[in-house]
Amino acid sequence: MGKLVVSLDGVVIKDVQLTKDKTTLGRRPYNDIVIDNLAVSGEHAVLQMVGGDVFIEDLNSTNGTYINGKAIKKQLLANSDIVEIGKYKIKFLLDESGDYEKTMILKPGSALPAGFGLPSSFSGLPAAVATLPATIKVLNGAAAGREVSLTKVVTTVGKPGVQVASITKRPSGYVFAHVEGAARPSVNGVPLTGESIPLKNGDVIELAGTQMQFAHS
Repeated sequence: MGKLVVSLDGVVIKDVQLTKDKTTLGRRPYNDIVIDNLAVSGEHAVLQMVGGDVFIEDLNSTNGTYINGKAIKKQLLANSDIVEIGKYKIKFLLDESGDYEKTMILKPGSALPAGFGLPSSFSGLPAAVATLPATIKVLNGAAAGREVSLTKVVTTVGKPGVQVASITKRPSGYVFAHVEGAARPSVNGVPLTGESIPLKNGDVIELAGTQMQFAHS
């Protein structure tokens, strides 16, 4: 599924393959990933695998958990994200299996004329697809009509402390995930039951009282 590369001052200390549904990280010896440093809490964070997605959640640690320099409570990890705990940097790497390439090439290619082949070295298609980001359009409230392009790998939406969700750009499409809040967001009127759901063009997201429509050509 993915792996973590733990480094300190630019020197790689350990390389951990994520194979379990839950992987704990902290200073105590019973954690799956032990980082023996006073800046790291006894039980600092946990990584959860849900399908092909990996979430990291801070366990109310003393010094916090940061992703790419930003403090987080819970977030879906994207390929090459840097998790910072104390002075340690932990790089998250997705397994680059052939499935990703196949997904990227076959999906857009399905609209091509029959018999139209692509050379095995063809790499323009994913780049072309990447230049057409999806958008979310606010449907109600004071910001109604506002449209936001999803240019980042992970875009968070909602009200911190009330209800927050993330939209993650993947080679196979966009994934919507619940991040924080007691109430779960809904897609097309159906509350999210799992951790994440793939988004389709025209889906209506409701989050913290705001309705947004997802659009992707």
